[in-house]
Amino acid sequence: MQTSVTFKNINPSKHFRSYVQDKLSRFDRLLDTPSEASVVLSVEKLRHIAEINLAGGKLNINAKEENSDMHAAIDLVLDKLKKQIKKHKQKTRGHRNGSKKSLKDENIITQDAAHTADEVLNQVRVQNIEYKPMDVEEAVMQFDLVSNHFLVFTNAKTDRVNVLYRRKNGDFGLIQPNS
Repeated sequence: MQTSVTFKNINPSKHFRSYVQDKLSRFDRLLDTPSEASVVLSVEKLRHIAEINLAGGKLNINAKEENSDMHAAIDLVLDKLKKQIKKHKQKTRGHRNGSKKSLKDENIITQDAAHTADEVLNQVRVQNIEYKPMDVEEAVMQFDLVSNHFLVFTNAKTDRVNVLYRRKNGDFGLIQPNS
């Protein structure tokens, strides 16, 4: 990898130049094509800034980091650069395989949504009942014959579905829709 190191507001140092070149030479194994790295090391007041522009083939990555120590700034920017290279490589690998990652993600999301819906239905007990038309008085008499905690019936007077249940105090409660 060809590396050019530029210093701004800092004395050129062979130490920093060799440090950056040594660290960047490790990225050669991650890159498929020959690349050029342009490194700018600068100091602004108390901030040490390291900026790297990496170009080669279809790859063009920029990373910038600042810290109070130049070595730390260089290490942080190299970590950023490594992440971006891996991300780019993973993206191109996905394109080569012909896989549609976004479509797979959508399928996974819909499968997860269906799976959670099934889990909710497994937690909810579903019971099918038949309800027939009757008066409220007849429903109260029927309630004692039913083992459920409620009775669903069609009110003969209003032709609407009602629910009869026993309240905590022993009386009956009636749920009916608004007209």
